[in-house]
Parts: sequence; structure tokens; C-alpha cells
Amino acid sequence: MFTKQELLRYSRQILLPDLKLEGQQKLKQSSVLVIGAGGLGAPALYYLTAAGVGRIGILDFDTVDVSNLQRQILYNSNDIGLLKTVKARERLETLNPNVKIELHQCILNAENAMGILANYDIVIDGSDNLPTRYLVNDACVLLKKTLIYGAIFQFEGQVSVFNELLTDGNRGPNYRDLFPQPPPPEMVPSCSEGGVIGVLAGIIGSMQASEAIKVLTGIGRTLSGRLMLFDSLDFTTRFLNIKCNSDNPVSGNKPSIHKLIDYQEFCNPTHSKEDYSVKEIMPTEVKKLLDEGIAFQIIDVRESLEFGLVNIGGLNIPLKSVEEKATLIQRNIPVVVLCKSGGRSHVAIEKLQQHHGFTNLLNLKGGILRWIDDVDQELMRY
Repeated sequence: MFTKQELLRYSRQILLPDLKLEGQQKLKQSSVLVIGAGGLGAPALYYLTAAGVGRIGILDFDTVDVSNLQRQILYNSNDIGLLKTVKARERLETLNPNVKIELHQCILNAENAMGILANYDIVIDGSDNLPTRYLVNDACVLLKKTLIYGAIFQFEGQVSVFNELLTDGNRGPNYRDLFPQPPPPEMVPSCSEGGVIGVLAGIIGSMQASEAIKVLTGIGRTLSGRLMLFDSLDFTTRFLNIKCNSDNPVSGNKPSIHKLIDYQEFCNPTHSKEDYSVKEIMPTEVKKLLDEGIAFQIIDVRESLEFGLVNIGGLNIPLKSVEEKATLIQRNIPVVVLCKSGGRSHVAIEKLQQHHGFTNLLNLKGGILRWIDDVDQELMRY
């Protein structure tokens, strides 16, 4: 049961008529896996630990970057360059030593996901990319686990509860009922590309923790079957109803997915095709071209705000308008196309080669971040 110190620690929750001591006991006996210890994961981890969830897993592979500190509240300036999982565990154990914190220092993939997720009651997805979201969803459906979903971008956030076990014995809708197919990668910019207001991560991550507590204790009405859309700029909320789709490939009447697939290929199908191969160039090679005065053009396909933060010159044509402005790109000299890390520039080159016949385009490998590492460490990372 509980020690006197635990009863005092959780006394404000135990006083809740819907929760009581029985609900607190359910939390103590429960386990939650949080995927991603970043903007969403940090507040979710903090409140789940404070609430007294008995065992919490943290899955992340990254280190703390200075740009994280605007929204990832588990870390401070002294943690820059250190592993997020390790620093998160230190803070959480200080917050509540009664909670067991387990670390999974890895990238989640189709090979390890089932083994990791199987050891927890529910999963909170704090990831920021489509392949991981589909991977986590499918793994939770196959393992019959409830998934707490969240996403943020700029001033807007989303929250839902997927695959929850309902009172009639059936499972609620899952991510594929909401998004059967992934959109093109260029249509889903990340927070590192489009920005995000820091407090929004705290709001949405806290909502995910709240939904998890409700699922674990059986209180209230969860967001199963509903997607909550929150706009922090004008403080409005909307709800979209989600229904189970009989054609869902992982949970429908005739499922075609019985084990995890290649989610990178599923979400980025054009990148697996060889019809329009993309040639790459290293930052050091571009620096040599500059030093030798060889004529070439630089096209930066990042958003204008990103370009304003840091750039190496050239013409700024955001990815979304690169085809309509193709006439600004030269054809008789080499053209180096770049973005933050190489993904958007890869997509831009594919479009320009396929639809406009370009044959002189080179993708800057690793983007502006690789340029900073290899050529000019004085430039600002973001």
C-alpha cells in the first residue's frame, strides 16, 4: 500500500471523489511508456511522475540542445549536450523517488518496438515525425495497448486517445482511422522548420498526462473517438469525431498488416524510387567551389524566417513555392539546393527534376547543420 509520506504526497488527489485511495492505488500499480522526452514528453513525464504512476519508461535517443530549452521544461542550460533520458531521470527521481524510471536510449523502429511497448500498460506518443506515429499506432493496435496521441505546430495542438478498450469490449478508433494515409513529407513541416510557441508544448503534454491518468484509473470521459484541436493564439477548441474504419489495414474487418512494416518507406514513398535519383554534394566541396571562384547557384528551400536566422547566401525559395518559381533557377551552371538537414532539399530536387527537367541540381548533404559542423562553426544552430 502506501507509506505515510506517500499518503501526504498524494493527499490532494486522494481527496478527489472520483479518484480516492482506490484510484491512487491503480496509478501506483500502473506503467506508462513515454516516447520522446522533448516538448510533449517533458511535461507529460513531469506530471505523471508527480501523480504517482508506479513505473514510467522514457524512450529517446537525443541530447539536449540549446534550442530545446524554450519548451522542454525538464532541462536547463547545464544539460546542453547531455542525454535527455539520463537528465530526465535525474529530475524525475528528485521530484518523486517513489516512481521507478526506466530508460530506453534508442531510436524506435520496427525491430524493437513490439518488445519495448509490450512491457507497459499504455503509451504516450510525444514524437514529432510521421513514421514514428504510424509505427507506434500499429504496435499499440497489435499489442492491444491504449495510445495517448499529441501533436503541436506553431500555435496549434492536437490530442486524442487511440485504441482504448471500451466498456463493450471493443477498441476505440486509432490513428489510421483519422489519417489512413500519410500526406507528402513536404506538407508536414516540423517545429524545427515552422516554429512552436513553448507554452503550447506544456499545455498539450499536460493534456496527454491527464488523459493517461483517466485511462489508468477509469475515471471521467476520455478523448477516445474525438480529436481535440486547440488554438492557443485565439484560445479556441474544436472537436472532430472519429469513427472506426472497416477498411483500416491494421484493425479493420480484413486487416492486411499483421506485423510492423517499413514506416520510413511507407511515409516517404518517393524517396525509395530511383527514377529521379538525387545527386549530393558535401559542404566542404561547396566551400571549395566558393574559394576557387567557380560559378554556381545556391537555392535555399527553407522558410524565410529560417533563412533570416542563418544562411550561407543564395536565393531563398521556400519548398512550397519552388515549382512555381522554377524559372529563377539556372540551368547552365551547377545549382546547390539546401535546407536545414537535407530532407526538404531532396524533395525539391525530385520535383524540379521530374516536373521541370533539371539535370544540374545537387543536394547539400546534411543541409545548413552539416555546413555549420564541417565548414563554419561560428554560424548559429537552431
